[in-house]
Amino acid sequence: MFKLLAFVLLATLSTCSASNLPIVDLGYELHQAISFNSAQGLYNFSNIRYAAPPVGDLRFRAPVAPARNRTKVQNGTVGRVCPQAVPIWFQYIEPAFLLSISEGTQFNLSTNISSYPYVPTKPDPRTTEDCLFLDVVVPEKVFNRSRSSRISSGKSLAPVLVWIDGGGFTQGDKTQLNPSGLVNRSTVVGDGVVFVAINYRLGAFGWLGGHTLMANGTANAGLHDQRFALDWISKNIHLFGGDPNQVTVMGDSAGGGSIMHQITAYGGQNGTSPFQQAIVQSPGWVPTPDDKQPEQALQQFLKLLNVSTIAEARKLSSKKLIAANAYQIATKPSWGEFVYTPVVDGTFVPKLPGQLLLEGRYDHNLTVMTGHTSNEGIEFTSPDSRNSSTYLATLLKKSYPSVKPNVSSYITDVLYPPVYNGSHGYNSPFTRVAVANGESAIECNVDYLNWAFGNQTFAYEFNVPPGLHGLDMLYVFYNKGQSADDGDLPGLKVQNETVALIVQDYITSFAQFGAPKSALGPAFKRYGPQNMVLNIGNHTIGPMRDTTNASRCHFWQTAPYYQ
Repeated sequence: MFKLLAFVLLATLSTCSASNLPIVDLGYELHQAISFNSAQGLYNFSNIRYAAPPVGDLRFRAPVAPARNRTKVQNGTVGRVCPQAVPIWFQYIEPAFLLSISEGTQFNLSTNISSYPYVPTKPDPRTTEDCLFLDVVVPEKVFNRSRSSRISSGKSLAPVLVWIDGGGFTQGDKTQLNPSGLVNRSTVVGDGVVFVAINYRLGAFGWLGGHTLMANGTANAGLHDQRFALDWISKNIHLFGGDPNQVTVMGDSAGGGSIMHQITAYGGQNGTSPFQQAIVQSPGWVPTPDDKQPEQALQQFLKLLNVSTIAEARKLSSKKLIAANAYQIATKPSWGEFVYTPVVDGTFVPKLPGQLLLEGRYDHNLTVMTGHTSNEGIEFTSPDSRNSSTYLATLLKKSYPSVKPNVSSYITDVLYPPVYNGSHGYNSPFTRVAVANGESAIECNVDYLNWAFGNQTFAYEFNVPPGLHGLDMLYVFYNKGQSADDGDLPGLKVQNETVALIVQDYITSFAQFGAPKSALGPAFKRYGPQNMVLNIGNHTIGPMRDTTNASRCHFWQTAPYYQ
């Protein structure tokens, strides 16, 4: 479910003409709001350029500032989506498998990815390499107050909530989810938040790694895009009524994983972060154990392009690069993998984030809220594991090819032994692998953050059935009167509106006041020495002890497979 709830931001235009919508002077350009939602009182400033087009010689490099362009007012009418790619297993096989689990029916599809012909999908018409843009949604009262006061006092500025979307680092965009309901809910207990959603480069465009690239480019360009956008927000968000000193960054899945990398950026040695708070939800990625896999992915990409160097790739057309990226990611043979992921590069990512958190090398001056769902690993677990007690060992060898035999044996025999009586948190070969997947790539990341910040985080576990990865986003981005599916199991929707409103209250109050609260729900206490999380169920919300296996998480955090 890295791909979630494909929503395009809908805005109801007010009776005023487009020419009457406000214009913000960014210095390098003038940008006009594209719409005003009169029902909710929200201005939408769409497709604001925050960096120069990352094309030509700027491909596979860190972003740079946009050129000055004040010849005409920009209004964001041209949509922008970074090139997307979807693995075949994720697109064709996984939805049917999850549906069979949900309905208790027989699953009969082949899991042999090579047996499915690759058919290029028609790209979103907004797709372009020139995609480093962001959206700003701001309540009318907040925007007007900042304009009238000439921004003379920080008291006139509102908290800012920045969304980094998920999508396995290969898909997703800033319009993936509709924030109208969330922003509108933020006005219940205050003047509201300024909401910002950003695009960042995906797939090979944003996540190439390997020594060949680093000799002539920038690894983890997507992380640099995010950082550049956050710096842009620090410099410019006051023009929209937002307070650069009250920025909360929020993200789920790959977005949450990105935020972990932002918290640990440069090992905490490059000054304070351009945000003060973080909401990290189901932070997910498969840790890359060494330089071999990124280099192999890079060489495979170059081979698909029929070139041998990065310099040659920079001279090719966008069409060729987009096609090669889509094919490489679609045909990846391993279930649960997306080819590209953040890599250790020695600078922005000096070590794995879990290791950096363990060593105290991160920004300590943050207030953090974490969350995960009750069944994180199911959708990344192959049907082939259902009747195989050896599948976990096979998976380890694929994911961590250099893992030592004694480490692999410890994982399969001690941490996750083939004992299916429920004593280890699973009752079948399939759920055994699902638990291992969920903990190693997602759930334990949450624990690392809770521990690193002295158990002073606010942590929740989302237990609304079926508790799949990312299902809580249905509730975070709930919009009354609008239904949505979760992208993997069509028909899943918010089951209890009150729960959704409570979740939104917790999110927006944390952004506004530094502590989650809701007049509709119970107190949300800190993780604390008792390791308490807020259990969010379909009908019941309340505190419970964290059920994550701490000893297994301590093992994954030390990253013995990385030695």
